[in-house]
Amino acid sequence: MLIVDGKDSVLGRMSTFVAKALLSGEKVSVVNAEKVVISGRKEATYAHYDAWRLSRNIANPLKGPFHHKSPEDVVAATIKGMLPHKNERGRKAAHGLKVYRGVPAEFAGKEKISAPDAGIDNLGTKRYIRLEELSKYWGVKV
Repeated sequence: MLIVDGKDSVLGRMSTFVAKALLSGEKVSVVNAEKVVISGRKEATYAHYDAWRLSRNIANPLKGPFHHKSPEDVVAATIKGMLPHKNERGRKAAHGLKVYRGVPAEFAGKEKISAPDAGIDNLGTKRYIRLEELSKYWGVKV
């Protein structure tokens, strides 16, 4: 069981690390999903995710697709999007993923690792937004 701490990790870089671990057969739990960051300006990130989240079926807008708003669902969807979902190996790997907001009691005393080269120190810019802020913008109680 691999426990990955999402605090101050860039979403895409951490997701590739977790996806590779899942494909190698590990069970992975990601904690502190609300503290994962997305690089870029705040306004541009809001605009990009609003356009993505508000996309609907032209024929019937009530049918969807519907997009995730909570931080743990966004992280899980990003990681699962990096897995090969059309074959059994990818589907089996997706079942080994658990994503949590905060640190649950069962992982309180255990060792947590962070994805290598995924920290905001390696980002090269001070422009980023946390998933917690993005979810609050969408109306989720974080």
